Amino acid sequence: MDQLVARAHRIGAAGLFDSEPIPSPCSSVCRMSAATPPLCEGCFRTLGEIAGWSRMDEADKRQVWLHIAQRVAETTA
Repeated sequence: MDQLVARAHRIGAAGLFDSEPIPSPCSSVCRMSAATPPLCEGCFRTLGEIAGWSRMDEADKRQVWLHIAQRVAETTA
């Protein structure tokens, strides 16, 4: 989980005009939690974020990464 948070902070803090595409947070642990809203236990995304990832622009993907960092912080606090 620490690696996911570090990656989220690195990606979320990067400039909007980076030439590298924003990577998917998927960790191949595809299991939804009982939290509300349900979050993937591997990447902390909602079903909507997972389903919409391939259609998101880079700015939206960066926002998802920032949400992931917030969600991890909230669940481990």
